[in-house]
Amino acid sequence: MDRTENASEPRVYVLLLRQDDPQKCTAAKLAKLRLATPLYRPLQIPSSALLLDPFAANILVPNDRVYAERYGLVAVDCSWERVETSFKKRFPGFGRRLPTLLASNPINYAKPNKLSSLEALAAGMYILGFKDTASRMMNIFKWGNTFLTLNREPLESYSRVRNAVEMSEAVASFF
Repeated sequence: MDRTENASEPRVYVLLLRQDDPQKCTAAKLAKLRLATPLYRPLQIPSSALLLDPFAANILVPNDRVYAERYGLVAVDCSWERVETSFKKRFPGFGRRLPTLLASNPINYAKPNKLSSLEALAAGMYILGFKDTASRMMNIFKWGNTFLTLNREPLESYSRVRNAVEMSEAVASFF
C-alpha cells in the first residue's frame, strides 16, 4: 500500500497542561501557527483519537493511520519532570507509544525518547505516512530539521513496518 499524503490528513491536537516555560513550549507554538488545535482539558480529547502516550502498551504503527485520519492525533504537552504524574490520569483516546527516537531539541539533544511535543507529533505523522506534514511541523524551530536528519533511517524503517512485531524488530535494529 502506498502511504502518500492526501486530503485526509489527520487533525492534530495538543493538550496544553502548561507545566513548562511558555516561551519554549513547542505545542503552544504549533497551536499559535494553527498547525494543531489547542485543548485545555482532558475531556476535550476526541474519544477515538490516537493519543501519544509514552507509557502505552501499544506502539504506534503505520496501520494506525486510519484512526488518525478519522479521529486525529493528540500529544499531551507536559514537563518531562512531571510526565509520570501527568499520565497517571486516564486520558480519552487510544494510547500509542512511539518507537525509540532521539531528541533534537536543545534541552534533551540526542537523548532517546525525550522528545518535545513537536517532535512526538512530527514522528507520529511521519510513521503514519504524512512525511511532508512532519517536515512542515519541524520547520517552525531552527533545530527542527535536525530531528528528521538525526532519525532519518529509523523513521523510514518505522514507516514501512506492518505490525507491532515488525516495529519491535525495527527498533532493535537501531537501538
